[in-house]
Amino acid sequence: MIVLGVDHAAQLVAREDRPAVLAAFLDRAAPDAICIERSPEAFARNDFYEFTYEVQDVVVPFARERNIDVCPFDWHPSTEDAQLGFGMDLEAIPEIRPIRGFQQFLTFPEPAQLHRTLFHADDPHNVTRSTQWSLTPAARTAQDLPRRLFLYRTFLQAKRIAAAARAHPGGTVVVVVGEFHKRDIDAVLADEPGIVVVQPSSLGAPNDADVHQRELPAYRFAVASFNLLGRQAETGNRDDAFLRETVDALSGSGAAAEVQLLATRLDLLQGRISRAEAIGRYRQIAAIAGEARFTWTGVKDIRRLDSWFDPFGNLSVRQRAHLELARESIRAGRRAEADRLRTALGGELTARQRRQLDGYWPLLAK
Repeated sequence: MIVLGVDHAAQLVAREDRPAVLAAFLDRAAPDAICIERSPEAFARNDFYEFTYEVQDVVVPFARERNIDVCPFDWHPSTEDAQLGFGMDLEAIPEIRPIRGFQQFLTFPEPAQLHRTLFHADDPHNVTRSTQWSLTPAARTAQDLPRRLFLYRTFLQAKRIAAAARAHPGGTVVVVVGEFHKRDIDAVLADEPGIVVVQPSSLGAPNDADVHQRELPAYRFAVASFNLLGRQAETGNRDDAFLRETVDALSGSGAAAEVQLLATRLDLLQGRISRAEAIGRYRQIAAIAGEARFTWTGVKDIRRLDSWFDPFGNLSVRQRAHLELARESIRAGRRAEADRLRTALGGELTARQRRQLDGYWPLLAK
């Protein structure tokens, strides 16, 4: 049993923890089954948490390609119980996501997050803060539900993982789970008869050749889109060399307009081109993009405008070029031009998406 603790979607910002590294590690582990952090009921509907990029975009495709059993193991309270305990449906996404707080757009603002490695969670010191929180009751008992629910959820996760292991006697089972759960899962499984827990780091990190072999254009598009189009770009926290290498590697992918847009955004953020040059490029991209869509968006509900990391994630490449043109027009003080673009763009969207466009539009000025 190998329990790999992850920071959900951090593969998109950390070079040494990038998607191909995870895929190469799974190759090295050669599992008979892979356990993923989603409930069996949701997985049966092919339904995943929005933000678990590593699950739906790396682990599950990897397993299906090799006919490896996938064992969902998560547990969460019913909608009714969540309403009773928290006063809300924990999986309901607000029409306009908040900038901060629960259900906000996911970003990684801390420089240390760019240097995360695959085996980060193997070191208990790296998860000390979450461990201490889980062991410390809230000052007021009435406010202790999140901690108690976390412990209960993690215990049931471990029991479902143990059941998956029993279904594969003598086999290797890899568990991919949020790192905060790893400590308790390891402890529960250690007491399960017939299960031997092995730390992921004991297998060793994949070498460069193995990682290179596992690189896919889909991984690179995801890295580029998350860092350049989503709210991550506004944090200023990025690995410029990693992103340059990623975008350059996409130049022969065939998605010309999309790659040009990503390259323009990167050049502008890195100060390689002026705002005026970027505006000219965006106009050219809009003219050639046609109906092209982005290779990867992370959008779960196509009726919405946004994704879990990008307020405007469900736009086409042409529409996105116009949006970026509006962003730079606003910052250049050309509000009338931006308003014209906003009106034209809104005319192509549904009423719901148009309301979200209006709600998120002020973010372009920040």
